[in-house]
Formats: sequence, C-alpha cells, structure tokens
Amino acid sequence: MRRVVITGLGAITPLGNSVSEYWNTLTQGKSGAATITRFDASGLKTRFACEVKNFDPLRYMEKQEARKNDLFSQYALAATNECVNDSGIDFDKVDRNRCGVIWATGIGGIGTFENEIREYFSPEAKGRISPFFITKMIPNMASGLISIKYGLHGASYATVSACSSSNHAITDSYNLIKMGKAEVMLAGGSEAPITISTVSGFSVMRALSERNDSPETASRPFDEARDGFVLGEGGAVLMLEELEHAQRRGAKIYAEMTGYGLASDAYHITGSHPDGLGAQLAMTEAMQEAGLKPENIDYINAHATSTPVGDLSETRAISVIFDSCLDKVAVGGTKSMTGHLLGAAGAIEAMCCVLAVNNNVIPPTINLQNRDAAIDSRIRVEQSLCKQPVNAALNNSFGFGGHIVSTLFQKYKE
Repeated sequence: MRRVVITGLGAITPLGNSVSEYWNTLTQGKSGAATITRFDASGLKTRFACEVKNFDPLRYMEKQEARKNDLFSQYALAATNECVNDSGIDFDKVDRNRCGVIWATGIGGIGTFENEIREYFSPEAKGRISPFFITKMIPNMASGLISIKYGLHGASYATVSACSSSNHAITDSYNLIKMGKAEVMLAGGSEAPITISTVSGFSVMRALSERNDSPETASRPFDEARDGFVLGEGGAVLMLEELEHAQRRGAKIYAEMTGYGLASDAYHITGSHPDGLGAQLAMTEAMQEAGLKPENIDYINAHATSTPVGDLSETRAISVIFDSCLDKVAVGGTKSMTGHLLGAAGAIEAMCCVLAVNNNVIPPTINLQNRDAAIDSRIRVEQSLCKQPVNAALNNSFGFGGHIVSTLFQKYKE
C-alpha cells in the first residue's frame, strides 16, 4: 500500500510571508485584521480585512513575469518557491513526468477582471484591454505557471469549489499518489480577493463582519456576538510525496496524510445544513479510511468562519460524531487570526494541522469572549496555546454550494 507523506510547506499569509512567520504569529494568538489599504473602502459597511503585508513579488520573480500575472498567481509562485526549497527536492534528480501540481482558487484573478473592465470603460482607454487579461484572470493559470517554472509534466489543473477548493486539491493529489499515478504533488491554493467588488459582494450578502471599530476582534468563531467572517488573502502549499520516494532522497517528513472524506450538504447555495449532515459524513469517511475512531483524533481545525449559521452547523456535526470524547478532541478556529482565505483556506489550515502534528501544539482560538449558548458546552475550544501530544488532526472545509471536505493528517511512524 502506497503511503503519502508531507515533505514541504510554503505560505504567504496575513500573519507573515513564510511558514515560520505564519506559525509564530498564529501560535501567539495575533490577528491579521486591519483597515483595508488596498482600495478606498470608506463607503462600505465592512472596511477591514486580513491583508498580506509587505509582499514584494520581485523577491520571487522577474518584473516582466510579475506584470503578466495576477496577484493570486504571484502568491502561488511565492508560496511554492518556499515549499520547494523547504522540501530539499532536486527536480533534476527525479522523474518530472511523475511530479505534478493541483492548485485551487475560489475566484481566481478577480483583481485583474475588475481593473481591466474599469480601464476598458474609461475615456482614456478607448476600449483597449490588456493582452494578458485572460491569462491573468483564469483560475487554472497558477497551476500552469508552477508546472512551467519547475518543468513538471505530471497532472496539472485547478480545483474550484469555493471555500473547499484547496482541500479538494489536497485530496486529488493524495489520490494520484495512492493510485500510483504520481510520486510528488504540489497541492495548494491562493486567493487575492480584497477588491471593491468582492468585499461589496460579500457585504451585501451580509456574510462579512461589520465590526469596523475593532477589526482584530471581528473574527470570533463560536462567540455569541459573531456577525460574519473577515475576508483574507494569500496562499499556502503542501508537497505530498510517496513515502519510499521521500525516503530515497532523504527528505524530512512533517506528517502523513492517511484519509479524507468528501460530501455535499445538498441543502442551500450558501448555508450549511442545520445539523451538518455533510460534515458528519466527511469526517466519518476520513476517519474510516485512516482506520481511526473519534477518540483517536486530537485536533480538529474547524471551518469555523465566525458566521452565525455556519459555526452552529459545524459544531452540531462535531457533537454527533465525537459525542463520547468531546473532552479529548480540541476544536480550533484559526480563521479568528488569519481571516477567511476562501479557496486558499483549506491549504493554509491543512498546513496548520501538519504543523500541529509535527510540533505537538494546538493553536489558540481568539476572541471567544462569550460562548454561544446554542453550541454544545462539552466541545473543547482552546483559547490559549496548548502543548500536548497531537497524533491525528482533522481539517474541515465547507464551500458555498454545499461542498464538504475533511482531510486527516497523522504523526509519521515507520
């Protein structure tokens, strides 16, 4: 049976532009939320987000390449650069036909789309549009760019399933390796949605928090005063590798991926099923594939977007599946610090699970001041850094349309 391990990580996040910066800030319980600087948001109901700070694409690519790529693709290339370096892989010494990329995004080059349409209708442009408009905008371009950069001839495509997109990228990559169709896969996601159209769109849906006077406390999973999510941006990527392939090249191993579950709520275009039926199914399937029982799970990185409906649905699912061991499993909401990275959320939170397993650390959930009385009081939520053995961690992602994914990571054992 082929086993799949994690041998590299990379990240560009609102908490820092590397894995170490992200992890240090996350475990310190610091929020990345602040007033929006990317555009003038003064006329909007929500005027803050979790922006990436001090990102310079020229640290990762030539000026001409940066000019041709949307910000979401720049984040993808930057995160992948760190991941490849971290893994220590030399692609000249492996079979590039057996190495691939599956990259996720929820909305792709929305910034390019917005800017080009604005320019097209401006008096000065006279109907002109950039020749790079399409290639910068389409959601599959990040996977293509990464494959081109590293000369990888294996599977290369995009997954688009709203906020479950990058967890789907991880499960697809895992399957390709398990089935013997690949040895190495770069699986990740990126998003650059902090634009006036995206913020406005989520705002009129009443999906965003409007806590403008205190952005850093706005994302508050499981709190009775939660009023919506905080939009985030960035990218994260995991290198998934077949175990023997990793061992032959002497790779360090962060963790092992041992299972996943896929489901659909089949309920509503934006809302979760009230009892979290899809989440129940996905978590159960992930544990069954890994050969684990609920009492074997130490940490659940919950989707936990800080919406009134979503958090309640997910915690109901957790209460059902983990009923007999709720005091043991720690449930966390790291979006309280990173914000919601949409299509990149699954990847950054899978990375969190891998680091939790590798370091025996459970990050805090911040801003939980008054727990929602409707949420099962037995559910254990750590509000400060918790150091304990973490042998198995579940990562939940739920996307508009009812798309549900749970991925499971365990401590690597020979």
